[in-house]
Amino acid sequence: MERIRPIHADFNYFLKHKEESLSSLYRDLRSFILENFPDTHELLYHTHALTSVYSVSPKLGDAYCMIPIYSAHLNLGFNKGTLIPDPSGFLQGTGKLIRHIPVATHHDYRKPEVIQLIRDAYKLAMEDNDHDDPIRSDKLTHSRIKV
Repeated sequence: MERIRPIHADFNYFLKHKEESLSSLYRDLRSFILENFPDTHELLYHTHALTSVYSVSPKLGDAYCMIPIYSAHLNLGFNKGTLIPDPSGFLQGTGKLIRHIPVATHHDYRKPEVIQLIRDAYKLAMEDNDHDDPIRSDKLTHSRIKV
């Protein structure tokens, strides 16, 4: 199995200030996404929540999912969640586009229905992507922290 790329040092600094159970859950969810979508770009932010965003390009507008970490919980968010099929009814939220799955344990996302949601979100992002090039592994080093 290929090793998951390390968490950016600046992001890891902020992550270490979270409860260990929350940090551990984040690391597992991040690994789950990167294991299933290794050619993804990871964009990192620290605003109202410490957030990692997963995109089909270096652009935030091409993102398909995200993991916002709040003070006591985290979510698996979908940037265009209202546009993807959700036959199991996992997605929550009331916004125009974004939907999320509350994550309390690894059982909340390590299931076939959730990987299908991520696949559908990824496919939609690829279709909406205004770049002609498919993702290439030489584009995978892009990370940034906004503090």
